Amino acid sequence: MKCLCEQKETYNLKVEADVGADPIWCKHCGCNLDIEDFSISLDLKSKLWKWVERYGEWIDWDNDEIAHNGIKLEEEHNKQGLLLTKQVQKELEGHYEVSFSPSTFARTSVNEK
Repeated sequence: MKCLCEQKETYNLKVEADVGADPIWCKHCGCNLDIEDFSISLDLKSKLWKWVERYGEWIDWDNDEIAHNGIKLEEEHNKQGLLLTKQVQKELEGHYEVSFSPSTFARTSVNEK
């Protein structure tokens, strides 16, 4: 897969949710990759998009702080993301190494206070 790495191609991916971004990234350079470039099932792509759309439910965006019950919401999001990552790994087996990058906003926000 083409990315911004020095070698211009990566076989090491990470699944990570972020606002307005595809859920697959280069693990090394952080380049956001187009999910349509991967040969994963439409069902899994749909599940990934639904998961990404729920990113940030634990954030009070107006006040840039954790929302009520934010740690639990973020933990559930991360659990689902890990399961989806395992499915991506299975479908791309032999072509890419896939890892999961969990959200840490809620836990970090609590630890900073």
